[in-house]
Amino acid sequence: MAVSALTPHSDQPRSLPLREARTRLTQLVSLAELTDTVTVLTRDGDPRPVAAIVPAGAARTRAQAGADADRFATVTSGWARRLDEQRRQSGRRHAAELRAVRAALAQAWAELDRRAPGGDPALARLRAAHADLLAD
Repeated sequence: MAVSALTPHSDQPRSLPLREARTRLTQLVSLAELTDTVTVLTRDGDPRPVAAIVPAGAARTRAQAGADADRFATVTSGWARRLDEQRRQSGRRHAAELRAVRAALAQAWAELDRRAPGGDPALARLRAAHADLLAD
């Protein structure tokens, strides 16, 4: 059975017995080379795959696959470290900005208290709304 190596197939691939593959080896290799087709081989009478004829570009050794996995892990851990550092820096900036806003609000309230007459109902409502915000 031949399956394209470049496009995924949803249906179960059919297999080709070794006996038939021996007689068609040249054809199967050419098919793999020219059309990127993978041929799954089974032992005569046993439906379990035992080998495959794949295009050279699709063949990966265990060492290559392991090296790729290690490289992927290294790259992703590097990105994870960068994201964590950005999160920490953002948190520090946020905290600094929040302190600056609170200091500015404290100055504004001090100025309002200095300028506004005591018992101003609008100022009392504004102060209550500000207190509710600070409580959250």
